[in-house]
Amino acid sequence: MDDFDFLVGTWDVANRRRTDFLDADSEWEEFPAVSRATRHFDGGAGFDEIEFPTKGFAGLTLRLYDHERGQWSLHWASCRTGTLFPPVTGRFDGNGGNGGNAGSGIFTGEDTHDGKAVQVRFEWTRTRTDSPRWEQFFSDDGGATWVRNWTMDFTRTAA
Repeated sequence: MDDFDFLVGTWDVANRRRTDFLDADSEWEEFPAVSRATRHFDGGAGFDEIEFPTKGFAGLTLRLYDHERGQWSLHWASCRTGTLFPPVTGRFDGNGGNGGNAGSGIFTGEDTHDGKAVQVRFEWTRTRTDSPRWEQFFSDDGGATWVRNWTMDFTRTAA
């Protein structure tokens, strides 16, 4: 299992996120981060910690592959809450994954934002390049419309 091998290592991350996660017309803010990712369980698990130095917080993601279901669960935690957020689950496309290099992946779940129930979608793209991208989308109307509210562009840190 090597779907998330592309992420192993240290990365500089350029973040863009909306000031209001549910308003497609809200302003974007930009800020840097540093991510450090590791591989575990022969690729069936991964862990990364990301620090946002100008924002004063950090977070981590635990990724676990469910062999029976053939999908990943991604569990996010923030130092601001000290709790795990509800996971998103999904898989990479048929152009890789489970024994091959990952292509693009879509992961979905349910959560709340500002007390409102939302559907969440993460998309990983450009995973076969030196500049992978992660994007987050929220929907508060059952998935009829989605607001892209956060993007992360990764650049591998020079060794």
